[in-house]
Amino acid sequence: MRIINTSNRRAIERLLAEDARTDPRFDRRVAAIVERVRSGGDAALVRFARRFDDLDGPIEVTRDEMVAGAARTPAGVRRAIREAVRNIRRVAARQVPRSWRVKVTPGVSVEQRVEPLASVGCYVPGGRFPLPSSLLMTAVPARVAGVREIVVCCPRPEPAVMAAALEAGVTRLFRIGGAHAVAAMAYGTASVPRVDKIVGPGNRYVAVAKVLVSRTSAIDFFAGPTEIVIVAASGRPDWVAADLVAQAEHDPDARSVLITWKRDFAGRVAKAAGLRAAGREVVSTSLARHGAILVAKSAAEAMALASRMAPEHLVVDRESLVRQSITAGAVFVGPYTAQAAGDYATGSNHVLPTSCAALFRGGLSAADFGRVMAVQRLTRRGLTRLAPTIIALAEAEGLSGHADSIKVRLKAEAPAAMRH
Repeated sequence: MRIINTSNRRAIERLLAEDARTDPRFDRRVAAIVERVRSGGDAALVRFARRFDDLDGPIEVTRDEMVAGAARTPAGVRRAIREAVRNIRRVAARQVPRSWRVKVTPGVSVEQRVEPLASVGCYVPGGRFPLPSSLLMTAVPARVAGVREIVVCCPRPEPAVMAAALEAGVTRLFRIGGAHAVAAMAYGTASVPRVDKIVGPGNRYVAVAKVLVSRTSAIDFFAGPTEIVIVAASGRPDWVAADLVAQAEHDPDARSVLITWKRDFAGRVAKAAGLRAAGREVVSTSLARHGAILVAKSAAEAMALASRMAPEHLVVDRESLVRQSITAGAVFVGPYTAQAAGDYATGSNHVLPTSCAALFRGGLSAADFGRVMAVQRLTRRGLTRLAPTIIALAEAEGLSGHADSIKVRLKAEAPAAMRH
């Protein structure tokens, strides 16, 4: 891994600029796939699924197939899935927005009403590894929020994914992936229902497709390559290296960064990471291309740089480092709070903002699966109290019709049926 002093501003800026890369030609290729599915429906969807997903049968996994797949899943994995579901539910239940009602002034009340989305599409990657945890992290909070229809698309749903689908309460499961699956969920086909929102991680095709369909179906956020930033200056270098390697094994484009203010610690971690990466092609490629160890002047500078990077995962080696304003998708504090624990079992969601999106939002939560509406109620007394404010502002904006809609009510006697 590269060791870079923070005084090397050019190198730091190059590292930060990795988030801004775009490829217009690639975007056009994805747009063409999305448009073909939108206009061609099932026929186009199946063609892409056979080409990209090696589909050789029906696109939908039946309930009986899910049950059979779950039965083939090792007992220990099924127990782990159930435990993860319990923890995710417990956290998600605290995330659902609450309804409330407030009396603004006599005769005026505002209510917050929370309604679940009617349908959600969960994308579950099916590339190098089966990822039942990604299904749980998307479908379980949706179910907790009260979503009735939960559609999952996974190009290769392994038995563990089917077991997770049953535990999470998934409504329908499809053997499709990539941009064509996102388009099918956004626009609907004869086989795949249209959904109100699409969530979940995926590759570049999935990420770009989600952005393209976001005017039709809401999305959680644009997801770039996964990333971890560790801020540490003490502890066991092999533990820190293990976390960097764990993130790097996801993808050759994954970014793994350590920021420290101890140069000797930087050297020990770099050595330990090299030993752990030896013989592992994906990890070695990721660390060589996107891994780095930054040597800051102080803990304060290290944390400031970490927040500037707004990483998906931020790991800090001590409690004192989080007693300040920080920016990250999720934070892991202390030597035993391994980032992988959050991936599977703590109950906190592992679908997190990447590519600096943590600057404006946090990770996926049950709150993402609800609609919050304001319900307003005024009596004649309440409208009379607010009228001077409403009319003054409406006339200041030149909207005389707005002002008249208030005046006409106050001039006339209310019908008997409306006086109470």
